[in-house]
Amino acid sequence: MSASTALASASKLGDLLAQLPLNPPDQWPQIELTAQSLANNLRSKDVEQQTALGQTLLPQTITSLLKGALNDSQSSGAVCKPAIFELLRVAANLCMDHDENRSYLLEAGFPQTALNLLESYAESVDPAQTEPYVISIPDLKIVRTAIGFLLNTSVGYDAVKDRLISLEAALTILKLSSSIYPIGSWARARASAADGEDVLEEWNLRSTLASWSWRAIDELRGDEDNQPPRVVLGQDALPLLVTQLKAFLPPYPTPPPPFTTPASRRSLVQTDFDVYEEVCGLIESLCIDVEDVRLSLARGLTFPDGEHGGIACLSDLLTFVDKGDHSPYWTSEERPSKEKGFDLGKGAIVKAIVEAAGEEKNTDTLWDDSEEDKPGGEFVSRMVEWIRTHKGLQETSRDDLIICATLSLGNICRRDAHSTAIVKPPISLAPDLAALLQPDTDIKVKHGVIGLLKHLAQSQGCRAALGEASIIQRLGTSQIWGDKGDIAEIVQVAAIGVAKHMCSGEIENTFSLVVPDEPGSPLRQILDLVRRSDSIAVKSEGTRVLVNAVKTVWSTDPKNLDEQRAKQREATIAAIVTEPCVSALARLIGRSKRYPTLVNEGVVALSLISTQAGGGTLVLDSLLNPLPSEALRSASASQPMSAISVNEGSPVVGPGRALDMLIGTLREGSAPNVPPEVRSNVCALLGHLGRKGVVAESRATDVQRMTESTRELIEVLAKEEGPQSNPKVAAAAKRALEAWA
Repeated sequence: MSASTALASASKLGDLLAQLPLNPPDQWPQIELTAQSLANNLRSKDVEQQTALGQTLLPQTITSLLKGALNDSQSSGAVCKPAIFELLRVAANLCMDHDENRSYLLEAGFPQTALNLLESYAESVDPAQTEPYVISIPDLKIVRTAIGFLLNTSVGYDAVKDRLISLEAALTILKLSSSIYPIGSWARARASAADGEDVLEEWNLRSTLASWSWRAIDELRGDEDNQPPRVVLGQDALPLLVTQLKAFLPPYPTPPPPFTTPASRRSLVQTDFDVYEEVCGLIESLCIDVEDVRLSLARGLTFPDGEHGGIACLSDLLTFVDKGDHSPYWTSEERPSKEKGFDLGKGAIVKAIVEAAGEEKNTDTLWDDSEEDKPGGEFVSRMVEWIRTHKGLQETSRDDLIICATLSLGNICRRDAHSTAIVKPPISLAPDLAALLQPDTDIKVKHGVIGLLKHLAQSQGCRAALGEASIIQRLGTSQIWGDKGDIAEIVQVAAIGVAKHMCSGEIENTFSLVVPDEPGSPLRQILDLVRRSDSIAVKSEGTRVLVNAVKTVWSTDPKNLDEQRAKQREATIAAIVTEPCVSALARLIGRSKRYPTLVNEGVVALSLISTQAGGGTLVLDSLLNPLPSEALRSASASQPMSAISVNEGSPVVGPGRALDMLIGTLREGSAPNVPPEVRSNVCALLGHLGRKGVVAESRATDVQRMTESTRELIEVLAKEEGPQSNPKVAAAAKRALEAWA
């Protein structure tokens, strides 16, 4: 057909439109044949012809004809359907790779009309129905072609995308796709030998429709632009997506239906897998990006009828993660790649569940104390059950369930009441968590377990129970603080956080951390990690564990301890009053220019240590000795409070010694953000070190160096004058001068 003939066909469609009100009997068949001829002609890639046709009245003509067909289909649907199909083909081919024609069709309203057509089909879709939507082959062709047109007209063209998004086209397409092609539903279809070919054609149409649908949804989301995808679906999509995953729950229909051939089975299996990947990715994305989706999932666990039309979406997701398995129709050649892809999809669902649990507004929704036989409610009980059942990972190999359960519970346990409920009867989960801290446990599992333990340890009411479960000892033997754990700094820091919180105010846990004082003890491992790590987070948090241990041990009155525990306290103090521990605290002070709170923690800990026999000398040495290069580098990364260097001419800017950092905290104007409490504590430490008998007499010269370098500053602070003066600081400074007298 020549270009002139194509233009003549377009003109004839205009004439047929004009005659439409007369409604002659053969009107729609003529429209069908004319549109079919034009659509076939447009399949050949002729941009000049496309452009010429787009500039005619053709876009308006086919839009009006489609609207007329939709109106007439109420009374004579069978006559109109072939014409509708061909009109859709004309539009789809007219706008293929042609932005100008996309614009003309949008202006004429064809995309909106095509979407109205799809909505009329979608009205009868039941999301809870797992069987495929009953639809004739002519109707299948219409729906598929309408979706194909929406895909063609929106590819890379934002004006059409924006209009379709505003009309919620993605939800309509998803409704039709999920009902016309539920994953795996072809395997349950049966056909006689007589109609086998028709059934195969039907499933090929359904399969293609599903593929085009997901391409259209992806196009509306904008996944291909390396930009955050647009949100085109909300909580209404959840039942449609979640029901698709039921195909991977046993029992599976076997054998494959007789109407399939090996080639068609491979094609249908591939479509199943492609849709599965799309569904899992979209569920994950929605839970990450849309708060209403997270809230809806949680509400639906308790009220599925009101939230998701009877589909318990979150419960079904949990069941899929627990019971979902590989398809029996994967061939031995396909199985390795598909099993990997399946597991990635299940991982996406795990992330979605964790995101829902991480929504702060869901905390009370997901925690339910109304059922005695399910402590914490259905969600919490299932998470606890997964941990209990699969804590022996060498036997069960269900890392995915442990990861999901620990991360989810960690998100829910933001409140002390929830945390204590996890570790106390009847749940008492601490021993099960301890059992998971094995050296060969996968780092992702350790991440989940240790993250949950960190949340629990932040609650004072949990620390004793965690101690009874030997959590600190288990962390020590898990190798997380060893060389092999260095690949996962975030997990190492979380494990340090567990120990730090557990030692706060809990003397028994502090004993577990420090004694016996040997190379493999948890404290020694942490201090070794602090020394070899380049991470400021690791160094600072690791040393704060020591700070908490010092505070706890020194604040515990030995009179309140029995003989055995009193001896443990003495052994703990002996292990702490050592050069490695004291030097670590001095380095904490030296590297913490930007963090006065950390400086203060180091000062307080050193002050307490200096009260022990021999402690004062160790503390003085730690303040006067040059800091290692790592402390200098980290300290000079911010605006220094002091620019004093160790040696004259040294190129290093920053405190060369921990004492220089203390001088910086005392100097007026150099550290305006330092709280008065920090200055007071610095004065107290310096005053105590200068007191007679605190430091060995053989070190009198070093004591003099310390007092001479700080006396002038302390005298200024003692006068209660100047913009930086503070009564508490002045009192502490006066006491320091009195101690030196």
